Amino acid sequence: MEDEVDRLVAAWRAERPDLDVQPLQVLSRVHRLARHLDRARRAAFAEHGLEVWEFDVLSALRRAGAPYELSPGTLLRATLVTSGTMTNRIDRLEHAGLVRRGPDPHDRRGVLVRLTEAGRERVDAALDDLVKRERELLAGLTDEQQRTLAGLLRGLLAPFDSHGRAG
Repeated sequence: MEDEVDRLVAAWRAERPDLDVQPLQVLSRVHRLARHLDRARRAAFAEHGLEVWEFDVLSALRRAGAPYELSPGTLLRATLVTSGTMTNRIDRLEHAGLVRRGPDPHDRRGVLVRLTEAGRERVDAALDDLVKRERELLAGLTDEQQRTLAGLLRGLLAPFDSHGRAG
């Protein structure tokens, strides 16, 4: 079975036999898969009235467990955005009724952002849809192949994650 990357690599090998283009075999496929995944994510979230950034914030709160609240600083680290961007995002989510701010009982000056019931329902529905779409993307692989691929990708990404450059 030949794909577009095989054709691309063959063309580069013909034009640049002096260059080892083997990395393209893996990373061009990862890049193409990432584009398909991005489309699936955007579609899943749009079905539930969410942008990608909204899902990112809401899912960080949902993963925190009951009572589904985090400080803005923790949300910053979870979503890798600036404090000004996070403030704007919290404002917009609060205006939409998906989160609410409240005082931090452990820090007089602190604030906690809490997922509302509407926010929890929305993020749960979007996650259900996302997982269904991602399962469809992986349908061509057996469970064992998926575990093997996950392990290989983990090994590739681990050095980036351990240096605080996760994305």
